[in-house]
Amino acid sequence: MARLQIDLPERFSFSTEIRIYINHINYGNHLDNSAMLSLISEARVRFFKALDYSELDVEGIGIIVADVAAQYKSEAFHGEIMIVEMVAGEFNKYGCDLLWRMSDKASGREVSRGKHGIMFFDYDQRQPAPVPAAFMVKASV
Repeated sequence: MARLQIDLPERFSFSTEIRIYINHINYGNHLDNSAMLSLISEARVRFFKALDYSELDVEGIGIIVADVAAQYKSEAFHGEIMIVEMVAGEFNKYGCDLLWRMSDKASGREVSRGKHGIMFFDYDQRQPAPVPAAFMVKASV
């Protein structure tokens, strides 16, 4: 079976630190894959906040996560601090990808990488909405 390959940009426009807590650890004594996605979701909320947005208000429009792809590169353990980097790219009419990388702060070891496909959504009208132009400018490198 061919493995998923995710190419990342040379630069990211955002980074944040997130500590791994005991509830993120699975029976293998390392970061659980579902907890990793939860940590990336936290980073995504911080990404939007750093741009003065929320996931429900990006220039008056919300977002929906349409798809997720992830590659696991190494284990991560309780107490480690992860650096999560993120940038928006691959824009289309209604959305874009949020590309991200998670690495251990102390060693620089890459733990995972991936992308979340997001779609802009008008929650009042219950329909897709075009990507706000101001978001494209603010969120890109």
